[in-house]
Amino acid sequence: MIRTLLALDSALVLGALSFVLAAEDDIRVVAKVDRGDAVPAAVRDERPDVVVADLDFVEGVDASRLGRCPVLVLAHPRRAGRLRGMRCGTRMVGILRSDVTPQRVVEGIRLLARRQPVLDADLVVAALHAGGPLTGRETEVLALTAQGAPVAEVAVSLGLSSGTVRNHLGRIARKVGARTRVEAVRVAREAGWI
Repeated sequence: MIRTLLALDSALVLGALSFVLAAEDDIRVVAKVDRGDAVPAAVRDERPDVVVADLDFVEGVDASRLGRCPVLVLAHPRRAGRLRGMRCGTRMVGILRSDVTPQRVVEGIRLLARRQPVLDADLVVAALHAGGPLTGRETEVLALTAQGAPVAEVAVSLGLSSGTVRNHLGRIARKVGARTRVEAVRVAREAGWI
């Protein structure tokens, strides 16, 4: 029996996946949590064989608080860049898109329980290209802008003219398909570029 902990932020997905797993003879859901801060305690209390979790729930968790329990991370392709920053410790980590079929999650649980790799090729490629379309300088400009710095302040911080900063911001918006600076910041954050 594969003892499984579900840590997902959508009640609908949590309930639906729990229902699907209940129909499997070799998998038992031992706990369900809908907050990332509840994951370490649930792992400690329930001692699951596999954790299925949203990227947001395990991204900032100290690996030692999850022991050696394998984790199947579900991530949206636009957030794949954030996978590069994950620290796995000694745990086996599987990575699947958050929009995979429930049967693919079932297969992933079984593979991780046997300590076999589970990787979505598209997510791996996206994580490897995590810098996205932005150059290093564009990333610096957008990161300062995301912190609320006005154009003049960004220019002084980076030793550029205000016109050059505005040119960078225009180029950034076109590259990421945004209409405004605020939208460019949102897109870049969701993609893990800043």
